[in-house]
Amino acid sequence: MKPAGGDRLNTQDLSGQRSFAVLRNTLNTIPAYTWYSLPSGTLTFVNEGYGDYLGLPKDHPLRLGLETGVVWDTHLELLHPDDHEESRRVGETILRTGSAGQATFRVRNAQGGYRWFLCRVEPFRASDGTVLCFIGINLDIEERKQAEFYLSEGQRLAHMGSWAFKAAGFDYWSSELFQIHGLDPSGKPPTVAEYLALVHPEDREFMKQAIEKISGDHREFDFTKRIVRPDGKIRAVRCVGVPVIQGETFQGFVGTGMDVTEQEELALDLRRSKAHLTNAQTLSHTGNVGMEVRTKRIFWSEESARIYGYAPGTEPTPDLILQRVHPDDVNLLKDVLKRAAQGGANFDFEHRLLMPDGSVKYIYNLSQSMKDETGNEEVVGAIVDITERRRAEEALRQSEERFRLVVESIPGLVVTTTLEGELEFVNRRAVDYFGRTLEQLKGWRTSDAVHPDDLAGAIAVWRDSIEKGISYDVDHRLRRSDGVYRWFHVCGRPLRDAQGLIVRWYALLTDIDDRKRAEQKLEEQEMELRQVLDFTPQVIAVFGPRRERLFTNRTALDYFGLTLEEWLKGLRCTVDHPDDVKRVQAQWDRAMSSGSAFESEMRYRKGDGSYRWFLARFNPVRDDKGQTLRWYIACTDIEDLKRAEEKLQQENVALRDEIDRASMFEEIVGTSPALQTVLSRVSKVAPTDSTVLITGETGTGKELVARAIHRRSHRALRAFISVNCAAIPRDLIASELFGHEKGAFTGAMQRRIGRFELAEGGTIFLDEVGELSAETQVALLRVLQEREFERVGGRQAIHVDVRVIAATNRDLKAAVACGAFRQDLYYRLNVFPLEVPPLRERRKDISLLVQYFIDRYARKAGKNIRKVDKKTLQLLESYPWPGNVRELQNVIERSVIVCETETFSVDESWLSQQPRDERSRGKLYLSEKLAAKEKEIIEEALRQSQGRVFGLSGAAAKLGIARSTLEAKIRSLNINKNRFKAGPGS
Repeated sequence: MKPAGGDRLNTQDLSGQRSFAVLRNTLNTIPAYTWYSLPSGTLTFVNEGYGDYLGLPKDHPLRLGLETGVVWDTHLELLHPDDHEESRRVGETILRTGSAGQATFRVRNAQGGYRWFLCRVEPFRASDGTVLCFIGINLDIEERKQAEFYLSEGQRLAHMGSWAFKAAGFDYWSSELFQIHGLDPSGKPPTVAEYLALVHPEDREFMKQAIEKISGDHREFDFTKRIVRPDGKIRAVRCVGVPVIQGETFQGFVGTGMDVTEQEELALDLRRSKAHLTNAQTLSHTGNVGMEVRTKRIFWSEESARIYGYAPGTEPTPDLILQRVHPDDVNLLKDVLKRAAQGGANFDFEHRLLMPDGSVKYIYNLSQSMKDETGNEEVVGAIVDITERRRAEEALRQSEERFRLVVESIPGLVVTTTLEGELEFVNRRAVDYFGRTLEQLKGWRTSDAVHPDDLAGAIAVWRDSIEKGISYDVDHRLRRSDGVYRWFHVCGRPLRDAQGLIVRWYALLTDIDDRKRAEQKLEEQEMELRQVLDFTPQVIAVFGPRRERLFTNRTALDYFGLTLEEWLKGLRCTVDHPDDVKRVQAQWDRAMSSGSAFESEMRYRKGDGSYRWFLARFNPVRDDKGQTLRWYIACTDIEDLKRAEEKLQQENVALRDEIDRASMFEEIVGTSPALQTVLSRVSKVAPTDSTVLITGETGTGKELVARAIHRRSHRALRAFISVNCAAIPRDLIASELFGHEKGAFTGAMQRRIGRFELAEGGTIFLDEVGELSAETQVALLRVLQEREFERVGGRQAIHVDVRVIAATNRDLKAAVACGAFRQDLYYRLNVFPLEVPPLRERRKDISLLVQYFIDRYARKAGKNIRKVDKKTLQLLESYPWPGNVRELQNVIERSVIVCETETFSVDESWLSQQPRDERSRGKLYLSEKLAAKEKEIIEEALRQSQGRVFGLSGAAAKLGIARSTLEAKIRSLNINKNRFKAGPGS
C-alpha cells in the first residue's frame, strides 16, 4: 500500500541524491519487501526483493528510485481488485492525518498470482516535523491467512466460533461466531451489555449471573443458553471457556461458541417421545419387560413396576416377580422364566397377580426372542393390565344375563333378525306362542304366521321400512300354535353401527287382541250414541284432547249447512262469530290447562249466513289417570232468551233514566229561581270532568250539590269520596288524602291507602278546601295538574283518574290576596264556579223545606202531623236563618220530637232574634283577619332582626316560638324574609 498527499520529495531536505542512495541501499539490505513514497503518496522506490516479486525489469524507475510523476493511487493496480476500496480508504487516512497505519491486501506477483501481505507505513519527518516521505514494509502473511481460512471453514462447518473475553468485554469474535448470532462479521465484538441484549429474555438473568460468577471464580465453564437473532429466530448456543493465566496473573477467558439448536431440538424430541411413551404406557396400563439370555438379567419399565405394585425404579428379580404372582399361577410363571433364560422362546399367555391388599389383577403377557447385530439374545415383550377389561367382560356377561331375564319377562314376543331378514333370536314367549323352536321358526314363511287378510299390508310396511331404514309400527293378526289368530301390535326398530349402517332389526310383538275387541265394542257403542245424538235437538260436537275434530251430530250439520267430512276438515271457513273467537279460545285454553268444565255464550253462523246465540257447555272426559281423552260440547239455542234479555235491559235503562231524572235532586228541595239557576248549571257541568268549586255560606247544602253532580256524571257507578278538610288535623291531612307508606312517620305501622286512591274512577269532594295548609295545597295542585301524587314516605308516582269537586264558605279571593291561599291552586279549582244561595234569598222554598223535614222526621218518630201552625210558618219565613238549611233542619227535628199534637208548631225562643252580621265582600272573615294580623307581627319581628330567623337575636326568639314553626308560618303566609335583610352599607 502506498499513501498519498503532499508535494514532491525535496532533494535538498534529504541532502541530495546521495541521501536517497543511502536510503535505497538500506532498504535493499532488509530481508523483506520495503518501499518509500513521496509526501504526495506517489510510489517512488521498491527494494530488490519487492521488485523481483513484482517481476519489474532491472531498469524500471521504481527499482532506481526515479520520480515518474504519476498520481499516488496508480499503484493500486498491483493489488487484488477486491482490496482496492479498503486500501484506498486506509491510504487516504494516512495522507490526511500524516500518521502511521497498516492494512492487509493481496499483491499480484510476476506469475500473475496473489499473496496476502501485512503492510505497515511510517512517516519520515524533518527536524521541523515536515513529512519528507513515507516508508513502508510488506510482510508475507499468506500462510497465516491460509490457516485462518481453514480454521474459519472448520468453524463454519461445525457451527462453532471462537472468542476471547476480559472483564471489560470481548476482545475477539471469530467470523463464524458473528454468523451464529446473525451479526455482520465486519463489526466489532460486543460489549457485555450488547451481548446480554442478544440473549433470550428468559435466559438473560442466568447469563448475567454466570458472567459475574466466572469473572470472580476464574474457572472453566460449560453452559448452554438461547439467543435471539436480529431476524427474530431463536438459536441455542453452547459456550465452553477456559481461563488464560500468565504466570499467576489472570488474563481472561478464551473459548468457543457452538450452535447446538438442532441437537437441543433432537434432545427435546427424544425427551418428549420418552414422556409420550411413558404416558401411553400409564394410560393403557402397558409396560415393557425383557431378559438378557446371556446374563439372565431382567429389566422392565416404570409402568411394569407399578403394575406389579412396586415403586418405579425397583430392580426386578425372579423372586420379586413370583412374590406378586397368584398362588395358582406360580408354577406357570416359573416355567416361563426358565424357558426365557434358555432363549429361543416366544410367549403369549395370561396370569393373575395377588396384591398385598388382597385384590387380584389379570395380566396379559406377549413376548418374543430376538438377537442384536453381535448375536446377543434377549426376550423382550409387553405386559398389559387387563383387570378392567376382565371386569368389563364379567359385567357384560352379567348384563347380558340380566337382559335375557328382562327380555324373557317382557309381556310380549321379542324377535331379532339380521339385515337380510334371517331370524336370530326369539324369546321363550314367542316359542310358546308359535309352538316351535328357533330352528323350526327359521324355516317358516311369513304366510305361515300372518293372517291372510293382513299379509299384504304387513309385507308392504316391512318392505318400506327396510328400503328407507326407518322404524315401523303395524297391527296384524298372528296364528297361535292351536290355529287361533290374535291381534298383535308389531314395533320394529333398526340397530345401527358406528357408521350409521343397519346391522340388525329388533321387533316387539304385543298382544292387543283384548284391546281390539274392546275397541270394536266401543265403536259399536259409539255408533249407537251417535244415532242417539243425531236425534238430540242440540248442537253437539266431540273434540280430541288437542282440540282435533272427531264428531258432530246431525242437528249441528243441518244448522251449519255442512257435511260431516267438511266439518271434520274445517272447510268453508269458521262457524264462530268473529267477535267471540278470542274470548272463547282464551276460556278453552284455561280450561285445558286446569282440566275443568266451563260454559260460554257465543254465536254460531247458520247455513244462510245469519248468527244465533248459543249457550255452550264444555265438558272434559278423563281416563283413570286423569288424562283428558275427549271434549264434549253441547250448545243450546238461547237466541230468543237473548232477545228477551236485551229488550228487558233496554226497558230497565229507560226506566232508570226516568228515575234518575225524577230523583236526581230528591234531597235538594225548592222551586225558587235562585235554586233553579244552580240546578240548571249542575245539569250542564255534571256530564263533564271539569273541576267544580262550590261556594256558599255554612249549611246551604254544598255537599248535596256535589253529590248531585256525581250522580248525573258518567262516574255515577264509581265511588263518591267526601273529605272535610277542616275536620282533619293539619299534620294528618296529607296522609288522609294521599295515603302513607309503612314507617313514613311515628305510628305508621302499615301502608294506608289515601282518599284519592279510594276515589279512583269516581269523584272526590273536598269540603272546606280553604283550610288546607300550604304544603297540602302544593300536593293538591300537582294532582290537578299532573293527575299523579306520591304517598307520604313513598317515592313512586301514583296516577289517578279522579274528578275533583271542592267547596268552601270562605272568600278564597281575599285569602289569595293576603297570601293564605295559593293563587295557582285557586284558578285550578275555580274552573266551573257554583255559588249556592243562602236560605234567606230563597224564602219561597222555606214552606217546602218545612213540609219535607216534617214528613221525614215524623215518619222516623212514628208521629202523625197533619198541618203546620200558620203563626209558626210566618215566623219561619220571616226569620233570616243565619245557619241556612242546616239550622232549619235542626229546628224542625227538635220541634217534631217535642210535638204531641197533629199540628206542628215551633217555640219562638228557639229562633235567635239577633240581627245577622252582614259581611260585605270587602271585609275579611275572622280567619283572614287573624292571618293578616299574624303576618304583620311576623314581618315586624323580621324587620327588627334584619331578616334573621334563628339565633338569640332572631325573629323566632323575639316571638317566643320554635324556628321550625316560624319557618312554616313564613311559607304559609308568603312572607319574603330576604327583603328585611340589611344591605352592605347599613
